[in-house]
Amino acid sequence: MTQLFRSRYRKGWFALALLVQALFSGRGLAQARLEEGLKQFDGRYEYLHGASIQIAGSPRDGVLYAILDEAKYPLKRLSEGVFADRAGSRVVFERGESGRISGYRFHQERATNFFRRISDAAFPETMWFARRPPSNAPYQFTASIPPNLKDGLDVGSLQDAGLNVALIGKMVEQIANETHKNVDSVLLIKKGKLVLEEYFYQYDRDKLHQLRSATKSVVSALVGIALDKKLIPSKTENVVPFFSEYEIRNLSVEKRAITVEHLLTCESGLACEDGNPESPGEEQKMNASPDWAQFILNLPMVEPPGKTGRYCSGGVILLGRIVEKASGKQLPDFAAGNLFSQLGITNYRWNFKPDSSSFDDACQLHMRPRDMAKLGLLYMNEGQWKGRQIISREWVRDSLSRHSVVRGTEYGYLWWRQFLNVDGTRMDGVTAKGNGGQRIYLWPTLDLVAVITGGNYNEQSPSDEIQIKYILPAAMR
Repeated sequence: MTQLFRSRYRKGWFALALLVQALFSGRGLAQARLEEGLKQFDGRYEYLHGASIQIAGSPRDGVLYAILDEAKYPLKRLSEGVFADRAGSRVVFERGESGRISGYRFHQERATNFFRRISDAAFPETMWFARRPPSNAPYQFTASIPPNLKDGLDVGSLQDAGLNVALIGKMVEQIANETHKNVDSVLLIKKGKLVLEEYFYQYDRDKLHQLRSATKSVVSALVGIALDKKLIPSKTENVVPFFSEYEIRNLSVEKRAITVEHLLTCESGLACEDGNPESPGEEQKMNASPDWAQFILNLPMVEPPGKTGRYCSGGVILLGRIVEKASGKQLPDFAAGNLFSQLGITNYRWNFKPDSSSFDDACQLHMRPRDMAKLGLLYMNEGQWKGRQIISREWVRDSLSRHSVVRGTEYGYLWWRQFLNVDGTRMDGVTAKGNGGQRIYLWPTLDLVAVITGGNYNEQSPSDEIQIKYILPAAMR
């Protein structure tokens, strides 16, 4: 970078003026760095299990990113054309006879694969910057009532809801000016009304967002509906009999004792713990298998069910398949008829196909943040929507109650029982959580639902910090 500055200064004051202009026009050093070489890697490439990814250099920070379903993962530059992901796997780009990038070799553990470049790709500036006013001046917040789309959500103002408008405005400005990075949306429902709806980067109210593991809380709702309809006789039903088509390995008395409720509380006792590379049932291992349900059922037991909470995505896959078997419908179809349609949710994407074809999608739900807010409001109202009981009050109360402890946090039925410390005051809430910063927060004592979506995948999300600094104090005044 020093050499870049020197070469520009040698070309005189005119070149210096152009550089200063670039800095103040928002292009800055990161854009200059891109022009020096990163953009040569931009394009669409093959990836694992028949999927494809995009690779692009960011004009915001001069970093190369691998992009999978709009989730961006930084690649650290090691040398010319050689990068590494966060796990340390190397990405080595190669050139064809024309001198252009033809593909990359992915060196992962002991395996090396070559993935060719499929095509060029264009990347809109909005995907890199939270908000960029035309003048490039810092963004300034103006309070307004969200639009009434007649989609089931009543709307109101921050002032009428009793929220501290100045503090909420500061939050929006800090996100827009990227003090808190990669926050894609923030929505607030206070006293049953949507009073804040803000989007950043390339997102708007009509664009679907990944839910990641917040999908688990939706599956919990569907299990509750299946129980309410007596499609599943009870939550104490044993799991193994639902899968009579499989010849299950490691079958034991303990495995036969696993119930639907054990899966809901992450206490199956199976050797399954996401985030632990030593665990036989770790999520990435399951995702690469041809049949995820059978993969999980074949796992050995580490202890009797009901003893210890271990975060296991495979258990939720089993629950989804149980709902399918009990209802005779595909899980997204069951959700459409018994949950989404009741809430006026029509725009979503959910490919629940638990096999290796879903390696990268992980059977997750994609939904508008506005519809995530509806799910939060449904649970805040104990399963009732517009005077109709969509999920039984008993199921909602059970779901949000403490049943186990997972990763040091109290856990309900695929909902996290979370508390945050706000200036010495403990605030107890319940949260649906997903990697990257996907959150549906319920704060019952404040009659507040907060939805946040984000792009901080595999790294610390500012979602809780935003609650502590702005949202909760604004509501507690």
